Amino acid sequence: MTAEFATVLPAVILVLGCCLGAIAVIGQQVRLTDASADAARALSRGDAVGPVSALVVAEVPGALLAVESRGDFVCARLDAPSSVGLFSAWGLSLDATSCALGGGR
Repeated sequence: MTAEFATVLPAVILVLGCCLGAIAVIGQQVRLTDASADAARALSRGDAVGPVSALVVAEVPGALLAVESRGDFVCARLDAPSSVGLFSAWGLSLDATSCALGGGR
């Protein structure tokens, strides 16, 4: 093994680890967006906030649900801290908002 290879290897491993972590964060964002859509649909049908919040936490642990009304729409905003390695240590938080027409229409 050459000295150059020994010097570059830790940097390559660090970059690869960051890339894999970023992919995991993107996966968490997709789950959060899906959970916010599920929550908005459930709230628009008239489901209570408690069971919907439990559904959200089952899909994305640590997520917090905030409900908003925007005219005829019911919106669900979810906030969750990143659960991926260094990204969580850096305090990265994710959010997603979805709306559905109120009244189950």
